Amino acid sequence: MATEVEKIFVDSGAVLQGHFLLTSGLHSPHYWEKFKVLQHPRYTEQLCRMIAHHFRESGAQVVAGPTVGGVILAFEVARELGLRGIFAEREGDGRAFKRGFHIGHDERVLVVDDVLTTGQSIREVLEAVKKLGGKVVGVGVMVDRSQADVALGVPLFSCHKVSVVTYKPEECPLCRAGVPLVRPGGG
Repeated sequence: MATEVEKIFVDSGAVLQGHFLLTSGLHSPHYWEKFKVLQHPRYTEQLCRMIAHHFRESGAQVVAGPTVGGVILAFEVARELGLRGIFAEREGDGRAFKRGFHIGHDERVLVVDDVLTTGQSIREVLEAVKKLGGKVVGVGVMVDRSQADVALGVPLFSCHKVSVVTYKPEECPLCRAGVPLVRPGGG
């Protein structure tokens, strides 16, 4: 299955080479542009079905993701499971559920996101769920590109695990070589 998922990313032109500034602040010679995949409903449906299948027996009652890519994934995984799909938006240093979204006390929440690197976006959603009294049953991502196991305190499922080197800015050999740094995405 991993090679099938990687093929989706390669075929859609989502695996980029260069010198990239990641959302985490780290630098990398590789970037997985998830929106190149998410623009194709059939690919999105296929990946979200994998996440939904893995968590079908989790007892989830709602699916939540962070803005921006997590909005699409939360909707599609929720559709696959017959649940509500909501998203948490940036608020201050974290995230919050706005627009009338709610999570009931002890409501079981599946958190989804597109690409896991450091887990910061996911942790922010987990915190927003806890603030409302929800109970996280697991986390599902399209691609796990973390260098080390990211401890989230709940079961983690990724459609694909890839080993991609990242650098702290002060240790980046691409910076030292003068390769122009690109900040991909819309952020």
